[in-house]
Amino acid sequence: MTPSVAPHSPTAGAGPMRDVPLVDCHAHSYTLDMPLDATAWHKPPHDASVEQYIATLDEHGVQYAVLAAASLYGDYNDYQIRACRRYARLRTTVILPPTTDLYTMERMKADGVVGIRFQWRNVANPPDLTSPEYRRLLRRVADLDWHVHLHDDGMRLPPAIAAIEASGAKLVIDHFGRPDPALGICCAGFQAILRSVERGRTWVKLSAGFRLPSEQAAIEYAAELLKFAGPERLLWGSDWPFAAFESSMRYQQAIDGLARWVPDPAARRIIGGETPLKLYFS
Repeated sequence: MTPSVAPHSPTAGAGPMRDVPLVDCHAHSYTLDMPLDATAWHKPPHDASVEQYIATLDEHGVQYAVLAAASLYGDYNDYQIRACRRYARLRTTVILPPTTDLYTMERMKADGVVGIRFQWRNVANPPDLTSPEYRRLLRRVADLDWHVHLHDDGMRLPPAIAAIEASGAKLVIDHFGRPDPALGICCAGFQAILRSVERGRTWVKLSAGFRLPSEQAAIEYAAELLKFAGPERLLWGSDWPFAAFESSMRYQQAIDGLARWVPDPAARRIIGGETPLKLYFS
């Protein structure tokens, strides 16, 4: 498949046969002078500018990327929207108040926005998606052919999955679905993810394995997701710049993780290329 963005030539040594993902589906970009949200759970130690990120992509031969709205900055989406205006190889999600009007969302879509993000893992009481204002927001997401980008602990996912599915919007779930470590793949939330994937409008990111209880857990979760979802419903993301793990994680480690989680090169090519190109760049 040919994406609808201008082709990009990676740096020397990153030829088309190199075994790296074509699309990084989860990364953040920000600078220290941006206004942190009052509820921010982490204070970045240094800039993670879009220029630094593009240089990192080029260094590793990754051609396209999807920025994830950083909850640290609430609904301050300005920086990643401007990044998408500058770089045709980028897309982004945004964090929006439920009262955001369709006209504003249409303008955002024209600038490279592909969905909204609910980052609720650090939120004690997530909003009610069945309320009138959120049903209206989800209807607009569906009408724009966007997706809802959801991050929460696995045990809290089932009600959100049900509400998002009912809206008709597409759903992308972060970080393997973060099952309850004590239950693993038997976690009710993880099982709800598998059922949702089978119904055809949900994708799951193999990303941020370093945030899981162990590498073995990431391997186990990936194997179960592959079994039920196949590579056509899975995505890969680096989670650059590795918030709260800045000193211990490197981009190459994130690429190497995919190879451990998905040993089959053909499946990796689908996860790292075909699937995200269809979802985000078609």
